[in-house]
Amino acid sequence: VQLQASGGGLAQAGGSLRLSCAASGRTFSSYVMGWFRQAPGKEREFVAAIRRNGGSTDYADSVKGRFTISRDNAKNTVYLRMTSLKPEDTAVYYCAVGYGVILSAMRLIRSYDYWGQGTLVTVSS
Repeated sequence: VQLQASGGGLAQAGGSLRLSCAASGRTFSSYVMGWFRQAPGKEREFVAAIRRNGGSTDYADSVKGRFTISRDNAKNTVYLRMTSLKPEDTAVYYCAVGYGVILSAMRLIRSYDYWGQGTLVTVSS
């Protein structure tokens, strides 16, 4: 499985960005795609996840109400719409694919089998 993340860039506080993550290769019919982020000097943290089949979603409290995760199954692509951006959202954002059954367990890094290369999001104040 290969994951290609894109869409990062520079935004002002209060602005918006949309990240994309395209999956290719043998993804199988059912997976969970998650977004994580890692700010300089900090550990990688969970942001959001979505189940390919059914579309169930989960969000970190820090982004709930501001970020929206969605998917296009025909394109094997997941999006992360980020609005009301804050400087503390600045980080490298990574997408990942895992096959866990319990969505809440997909908040854990170890639940994922494949990772994309990351895309940098910078939010200026």
